[in-house]
Amino acid sequence: MLGLTGLVVPLTVALGAAPARAASCTTQTGPYQKQVEKFMGRPVDGKQSPADCKATQTFQRWHGITPTVGYAGEITWRTMNTILQQRAAGKTPNAAGKCPTTKGRIACVDLTRQLSWIQDGARLAYGPVPVRTGRDGDETRTGARKVYHRNINHWSTLYKVWMPYAQFFDGGQAFHSVGKSMYNPPGSRGCVNMREADAKAYWSMLKNGDDVFVYGRKPGT
Repeated sequence: MLGLTGLVVPLTVALGAAPARAASCTTQTGPYQKQVEKFMGRPVDGKQSPADCKATQTFQRWHGITPTVGYAGEITWRTMNTILQQRAAGKTPNAAGKCPTTKGRIACVDLTRQLSWIQDGARLAYGPVPVRTGRDGDETRTGARKVYHRNINHWSTLYKVWMPYAQFFDGGQAFHSVGKSMYNPPGSRGCVNMREADAKAYWSMLKNGDDVFVYGRKPGT
């Protein structure tokens, strides 16, 4: 089971695994400099340094955040803050009781923390795992829904893309896997994007008629 481990590639790994370095690196201190430095384990002095920029660039490039100039701006910090909230959820993502526990098997989606998990009543059955939901203007709709159609390799005639392990639950919005970071902005066109292993697990655990509950609000929408 893939849970919170592996939410983010550790910085030491990412530095060696990320694509080629950007051609330029900003010397400008960003409005979220201290927060970004703390997240990355850098000295927290609130001043941009070449090492700060390199680490921030790596994070940006790994997750598709542009421009990749190492600036500690709003989107970079928002992404990091979401990751911190996901880590804090641990194995009790429904501690606040916002996802119903009286429905039997249910897939929960928390837009605020960009997390999803599957419950059997109050018991955590899978997750929580990071997800990528709808962007501003194409938000993933909230409320109680049910899985109504499944297609293991769906082709979107609207967006001309494959949607592996697609499980539709609300007017064209579905769980499905994508081959990009869950933190790649600005987000999906409304679907709940997942890593392949998580989408496969959802495929094996859910069926038509199972409940889905979506709540919260994605940061930046």
